[in-house]
Formats: sequence, C-alpha cells, structure tokens
Amino acid sequence: MDSKKTKNDQVVHGVQNDRRSFMKTSALAATGLGIGLAPASQPVMASAIQTDFAGLVAGEQMIPVGSSQIPAYVSRPEKSSGALPIVIVVSEIFGVHEHIADVTRRFAKLGYLAIAPEFFVRAGDPSQYGTIADIFTNVISKTPDDQVLGDLQAALVWAGKHGGDLKRVGVTGFCWGGRITWLAATLPQVRAGVAWYGRLIGEKTPGNPRHPVDIAAELKAPVLGLYGGADTGISLESVNQMREALAKAAPLNPAAKASQIEVYPDTPHAFHADYRESYREGPAKDGWAKCLAWFKKNGVA
Repeated sequence: MDSKKTKNDQVVHGVQNDRRSFMKTSALAATGLGIGLAPASQPVMASAIQTDFAGLVAGEQMIPVGSSQIPAYVSRPEKSSGALPIVIVVSEIFGVHEHIADVTRRFAKLGYLAIAPEFFVRAGDPSQYGTIADIFTNVISKTPDDQVLGDLQAALVWAGKHGGDLKRVGVTGFCWGGRITWLAATLPQVRAGVAWYGRLIGEKTPGNPRHPVDIAAELKAPVLGLYGGADTGISLESVNQMREALAKAAPLNPAAKASQIEVYPDTPHAFHADYRESYREGPAKDGWAKCLAWFKKNGVA
C-alpha cells in the first residue's frame, strides 16, 4: 500500500481492498484512530461494503479543539474545483471504526468533504470493551452532549479552513450518532441532518440534559429521521412522540415543520450497518438514497 503526506499532513491512501490493514489497532495508540470493525458485532458479515480510495484523499487528521486535539477520519475528492459541501458523520457507540470510515469515503466519492470525529477519545476506546453495557458505562456516560457539540463545531471550523463550504453543512449519524444528529440540528451552521435510528427520549442526566423530543422547537435545520419498525430499543411510541413534538413546534419553526420521519416496517435497529447481522439491504439502500436527496433538497449538496 502506498501512502504519503499532503501539505495538510493528512495521510493519503491508494486503492485498497484490505479494509483492516491501513489502520492502527487502538484508538488511543499514538492518539490515533483504530479502525477495524466493532468487536461487539463480530463476526463481520460478507455484506460489508468496501469503498476504495480511487480518486480520494482519505485518512486520519488531528483537529484542534481549544488547547487540545481530537482525531478524525477525513475523506475528500482528490481533485475539486471549489469549496466542498461538508458532512459530519457521527458514529455508533463503537466509535470511528472501519464502517464509519467507509461511509465517509462514500460521501467523498460524491464530492463531499466528509469528517468523522472521534468524539470518545477523552473517555476511552470503545473497542477495549466486550459488551455494549460496558461501553455505555465506561465511555458513553463520560461523553457529555455539550462536549460533543463543541467538538462538532471545532470540526466545522477546521473544515472551513481546509476546503469546506461552511454554507453547505450536513450532519448524519447512526444509533448514538443519530441522537446527536438531532441535537446538532440546533446549531446555526447546520443546513440539514439525517438521523439513522437515533434514540429520541430517555433519562435526563447532567451529561444528557435534553433529548431530541425536547428540542424540536429549537431546530435550525430540518432533520430526516430513519427508523426501523422492529427496532427493540427505539419504540414506535417514542417515534410518535417525536412526530408530535415536531408538529407542535411546526407553526413557529420552519425547520421543525420541514422535518420528516420514515419508518421501515419489520426492520431492526442498525439496518444500515452492512457489516452486522442487523443489515437490511432494501431499507439501507432506500435510506441512503433519501439521505442524499435530503441533503440536496436542503442546500447541502
């Protein structure tokens, strides 16, 4: 595999079919990203999509946040004629593993500057824990919403200095990242969000003081919510609560009025995660097409 450094000190990888060999193994080693595939979901399914590096600049980038830095996986077209639309890709609870990196490359193939920040770097490495419960206890609970939104805004500042168009910003995320996408749509820089099966209600804690159902009236960007009708962790009742919150906010809030929720019948949680048993090709492909159309409709693409 060939690699080199650009003037921005970002790693450039050539075409690569081995999705594991180009990354470090630990998200904390050398303050880097460790992108294999999430160990809690092994074995990796044959359906896992592999997006090559042809025509792309893709790899790890350190992003300043105050006096410190956080790692991110960044993908962009190798050649472009102007500022690129920006999409922030927010991971599942497993952090920035190879599936999330692959999603950024899919966006980059379509002309985006796609950034997946490692929001969990201060709390720990999700790959070091064997169960989802352990990840929640040791990582997620130590990653407060205000910190995440601050990191997301720092990623946008970085993007604006490195070829991104700050007038065309989208956010999309999966599971934990789906919830964050709803919250991120309250930021003034964001033009549109696409939330994949993000939790909508929950216990309020110091780190998670509000949930999507609480912030419908504060949306500054329309959100497309994509949910599974057979999701055992996100009830249809909570989806309807979100619909009601959006409807209540709609008369005074154009972003709430424009937001939409799509529910795929008989579809489980994590239906977009092509490396897991939960993957459902039909809803995943339809959701991806709707995601791209949503960004285009709302001035991101």
